[in-house]
Amino acid sequence: MNPNEIDIHKELKKYFGFSQFKGLQEQVIKSILNKTNTFVIMPTGGGKSLCYQLPALVQEGTAIVVSPLIALMKNQVDAIRSLSSENGVAHVLNSSLTKTEISQVKKDITSGITKLLYVAPESLTKDEYVEFLQNVPISFVAIDEAHCISEWGHDFRPEYRNLKNIIKLIGDVPVIGLTATATPKVQEDILKNLDMSDAKTFKASFNRPNLFYEVRTKTKNIEADIIRFIKHNKGKSGIIYCLSRKKVEEIAGILQVNGISAVPYHAGLDAKTRARHQDMFLMEDVEVVVATIAFGMGIDKPDVRFVIHHDIPKSLESYYQETGRGGRDGGEGHCMAYYSYKDIEKLEKFLSGKPIAEQEIGYALLQEVVAYAETSISRRKFLLHYFGEEFDSETGEGADMDDNVRNPKAKVEAQEQVKKLLEVVKDTKHLYKSKEIVFTLIGRVNATIKAYRTDTQKFFGAGATFDERYWMALIRQVLVDGMLTKDIETYGILKVSDKGLDFIKNPTSFMMSEDHEYSESEDEAIVTAAKSSGTADEALMGMLRDLRKKVAKKLGVPPFVVFQDPSLEDMALKYPITLDEMINVHGVGEGKAKKYGKEFLELINRYVDENEIIRPDDLVVKSTGANSANKLYIIQNIDRKLSLSDIASGKGLKMDDLIKEMEQIVYSGTKLNIKYWIDEMLDDEQQEEIHDYFMESESDNIENALKEFDGDYDIDELRLMRIKFISEVAN
Repeated sequence: MNPNEIDIHKELKKYFGFSQFKGLQEQVIKSILNKTNTFVIMPTGGGKSLCYQLPALVQEGTAIVVSPLIALMKNQVDAIRSLSSENGVAHVLNSSLTKTEISQVKKDITSGITKLLYVAPESLTKDEYVEFLQNVPISFVAIDEAHCISEWGHDFRPEYRNLKNIIKLIGDVPVIGLTATATPKVQEDILKNLDMSDAKTFKASFNRPNLFYEVRTKTKNIEADIIRFIKHNKGKSGIIYCLSRKKVEEIAGILQVNGISAVPYHAGLDAKTRARHQDMFLMEDVEVVVATIAFGMGIDKPDVRFVIHHDIPKSLESYYQETGRGGRDGGEGHCMAYYSYKDIEKLEKFLSGKPIAEQEIGYALLQEVVAYAETSISRRKFLLHYFGEEFDSETGEGADMDDNVRNPKAKVEAQEQVKKLLEVVKDTKHLYKSKEIVFTLIGRVNATIKAYRTDTQKFFGAGATFDERYWMALIRQVLVDGMLTKDIETYGILKVSDKGLDFIKNPTSFMMSEDHEYSESEDEAIVTAAKSSGTADEALMGMLRDLRKKVAKKLGVPPFVVFQDPSLEDMALKYPITLDEMINVHGVGEGKAKKYGKEFLELINRYVDENEIIRPDDLVVKSTGANSANKLYIIQNIDRKLSLSDIASGKGLKMDDLIKEMEQIVYSGTKLNIKYWIDEMLDDEQQEEIHDYFMESESDNIENALKEFDGDYDIDELRLMRIKFISEVAN
């Protein structure tokens, strides 16, 4: 059939029920029908798969679709089968098929029924498949997720590297590469590795104007922040991405305990559980899925309203792809990432075990993530620049949809510094990446600078009045402005563009945004601000101490037996007014709350009323009680009078850890009778001596007890006696 005779609008309506194409689809389909090598760069949700499905359905022969994900293939095959009366119209060919199924696939292809054959790259290397495909009519080969070919892509798969050779074996067929994310560097790689530099390239805009981008400092209170955000968005669907399976489980648990319907999703769960959790999310039985990046491939939920990154991803491509799962229907999508430089350092540590080439790539990609998180210019402009797209942050669609634009940072004139920066890049002969340029400006020497003898030049140290942070921030902003570019061949090396050369000749005003300060000190600042701005409310703290003294006196016990200091501080921070809230106070627990809580709750309640305190309503983040299994195990085995060393080894704990767990148990109000164990170590007289010491002491501090007994008892004996004492006297 002549491609010009195919009415693709009619076919679109017939197969897919749409009356018009979206974006670049029509041009791409015409290019494929003309048997031209084609390269499609289209963001997730842009209708990429229709670009090869429609031409495959209307042409003679079978189209081969190479895809890295079995789950995705399955979804697509099911979708295509539902469009046709022939079940064999689409097939998967992979290692999971039986011999009978494989011969059915071959039969359907030979008889011309199969229009789309989905294969994993590994299957294509099998001689028997290649031999079979050489002898049947193939319409074209489509390579989905083509960025897997590039080491610079976020999902590099070595088996993709051999594709061009295999395609050549199959025959002279047109190739279509498709990807949802590709920086200029990755695009170049794909075309080179598929040997299709002649391809017609179609690139859709990467701008998703309905997504709001925000980066927050990752503090110790991140769980409370996430819970508050989700409760504020009640009834909406969202995804939380974490880097590790352990963190996924932990966050999902914390959300569940705090009344949010959430499920975990990661590759460590069995397939059945994964499928169930994915369906629950799709069917809206749960609001939130907490996942590693294993989630979302091929999930087509149009109304995900928020995407939260608990951990910053390893590359901006991953970030863009994951945030792109929000707001597919064009409605609201809030993308929030938590960032602290500590996380970046952790990721760098992971890289250190990899081959040098891989380390360098990983490191360069991480630096882009840091630049995005720390920038104070429009995040949208920054992201689109990364994907090789210009964006006007005044008039572009979605221009005000990010935290930096809504709360602009102060700007300072940097005309002179920009000129200095561009001159140094030019005068060092375009040899250096950002780090060396900054070192040259501030006058710091490293091996590379020494090797090129840059430290002997008169401009070395010319920018020493400003610090490293300042110059890094300026480089980022000048890059986005287009006066500097990064060389694609030797990725990361800075070059001055024509626009930059013009600036050196005729400098104009350049207003530089002051960068964010994302540092641990912010974390500390929040904690100390909390302390000074009345979290540990000093006035209340004083009243709680007085009450503790009074209660202790009445019971004839030292004050620390009632509540320890950290517990009082936490009460003066959270203002608990119900028993449930009291149980969640640090070091309290159910036993303690029931035994001593009443008077303290009454006092706090009165205080909150009289001083019109606004309580942190949802900030009492309940913990998942992950240790409760250990706790139960310890209590039960102490009841059975098992030796402590056996209890410890049964859970793989060191003695020190076991004692810590026991301390937590008794300090939160549960009795532990360890007299049977102490009797083995100390006689009655010794026990009485230590008991009396604690009874008369102002504090339960072990250091003080060690000093008091001056070597008569070791630290474990004193800690175990303290456990026995608290258990008998306090609980």
